[in-house]
Amino acid sequence: MWQSLQNFRFPQDVVDILLVSYICYRVLLIIKGTRALRMMIGIGLLLGVLVTANQLGLHTLDWLVTSFWSQIMLALIILFAPEIRRTLAQFGRNPFARLLSSGETPLMVDELVRAAVALAGHSTGAILVLERETRLLDLVEVGTRMDALISKDLLLTIFNSASPIHDGAAILHDGRVVAAGCFLPIALRVPDPSLGTRHRAAIGLTEETDAVVLVISEERGHISLAVGGHLIPDLDATALHMELTRLLGGADTSPRWPIRLRGWNAGGGK
Repeated sequence: MWQSLQNFRFPQDVVDILLVSYICYRVLLIIKGTRALRMMIGIGLLLGVLVTANQLGLHTLDWLVTSFWSQIMLALIILFAPEIRRTLAQFGRNPFARLLSSGETPLMVDELVRAAVALAGHSTGAILVLERETRLLDLVEVGTRMDALISKDLLLTIFNSASPIHDGAAILHDGRVVAAGCFLPIALRVPDPSLGTRHRAAIGLTEETDAVVLVISEERGHISLAVGGHLIPDLDATALHMELTRLLGGADTSPRWPIRLRGWNAGGGK
């Protein structure tokens, strides 16, 4: 004990401990509520079995766990590739990017709300992806390139049933529509099996990026927001405006719910 204290280096060891603690804390925040957390608990138990078997001289059990350890780690990497991508993306974000960017304007939020209400009123399905710090250039490449100021009329035109790109998503960045007709990854695990593909796509994209996705259900005309892999369903104009302002204005990005919710099932639509 005393020898360890004598070897303690100040401030290097203090900085080292603080950095490791912060990294562990951030990782736990990212995987909180996901299946990755349960798997980490399982790995911890497996390590406990390995140490116990080694200490008690249980050579067969020790050999069995040690032999399959590399295969287990490879299987985990394959199974949890989405969680790994999400974690790396979280660490790769620039904490000053939002301060340096021009940000979303109140006028853009007003146009989004007006368009969403109009689309919902006509039960016209739509999905709008609002980029934040993470750019979605791979999604933009497969869509129809655009460079137009966000407006209610433009969004109504894009998602009109007669439009050839109405089934895809519109990608929005810095107050402009950069692409439309884009296709998003679909989430396989959703809280409600009756959710349609638009809502599954919104959840799937926000599981891996920091984007905010606005979804209008074609079947029910409900307005929902997806952020951080969670869905905020059935929003009215006031709640939608409040949430968009909060999420795009640099405030806390974790969803707060319930918010004027009239029911969880916001599903349906293509």
